[in-house]
Amino acid sequence: MIKRLALVTAAGGTLLLLTACGGLQEAVCGGGEYPVANIGSTGSACQAEGTEPDAGWIRYPEGKVPEKVGDKWDTYWNEHILDEDGNESPAPAETN
Repeated sequence: MIKRLALVTAAGGTLLLLTACGGLQEAVCGGGEYPVANIGSTGSACQAEGTEPDAGWIRYPEGKVPEKVGDKWDTYWNEHILDEDGNESPAPAETN
């Protein structure tokens, strides 16, 4: 019984360590939400599924939606912006 408890404790500690050290990536938005971009800046937020983005916000282009913090598209959108028509451009230096 003590060996089993030690094994469970060690496994839990390993999972905690992996989580704390970034072994598991955090989702950009929670369940029932999707990410939206702030028009003209690198800002982002989460919008409730089934609703359109609020004024001043726009959906990310299909196939370029960030899913995890630090993933390819999360990093990309830290350096690029969208206009109100969804056109992409490099972010001005002051918005980075």
